[in-house]
Amino acid sequence: MDTLRKGDQGQQVDQLQQLLVQRGYQANVNGTFDTKTWQAVRAFQTQNLDQHGQPLVVDGAVGPLTWWSLQNPKPSIDTPTAVDYATMPTSGGSTIGRAALAAAIGELKAGACEVGGDNCGPFVSKYLAPAGVAQGNAWCASFVSWCFLQASGGNKSAMPFAYVPGARDMLAEFKQKGWSSAPGSGYVPQPGDIVVWWRVSLQGWLGHVGLVHCVQDGMLYTIEGNRSPRVQGFSYVLSRMEQLLGFGHVP
Repeated sequence: MDTLRKGDQGQQVDQLQQLLVQRGYQANVNGTFDTKTWQAVRAFQTQNLDQHGQPLVVDGAVGPLTWWSLQNPKPSIDTPTAVDYATMPTSGGSTIGRAALAAAIGELKAGACEVGGDNCGPFVSKYLAPAGVAQGNAWCASFVSWCFLQASGGNKSAMPFAYVPGARDMLAEFKQKGWSSAPGSGYVPQPGDIVVWWRVSLQGWLGHVGLVHCVQDGMLYTIEGNRSPRVQGFSYVLSRMEQLLGFGHVP
């Protein structure tokens, strides 16, 4: 199989999309490696292992390792303890962080997702509007901001940080406030913390952010928007996270 990337077309892309759908990921089976397919590939890569038992690199490209994982049954990360994303962790995190996580869980249970196109729909509009951003734009940071807005009683001026549409901008403010922890610092993320990744380039401006649900048995569990077309729970091997910029904790 060839390595497939966003923008590719053809029979192999069609096969890729069918495999993604069979594995429970949302993709249009149309033979075009579109944005929805790219999001589905990245979502798949965050939750599955290669033939060597290692987590897949989350880059949105489908090379030999991702092809193998798609074509072989049950290569997913097997966690020692099952986590119910729809249930609040029993302890940990700050008061406002836990309130933001509760808001995220509410959206998860409500089935928040894109409707009518990439980065579109009433849920997405709800998250983007307070940032002054129109539908059609990335919404991961706006989703996290919205959760903290709810935790602040719906009052933007009462939020602990600015309502921003950019993941890196959010982390930058956390750094300024002394609320951030770098990768490798030994910090154990708490419920309601933010976790931020870089995208495309470490030196670039693109990023992604989610909310920490909990850490158990060396696994990080998160609730994120816009990694896939819906608000969804994801899991990562904490010691092997790729493209991680850091964590943020609101005291």
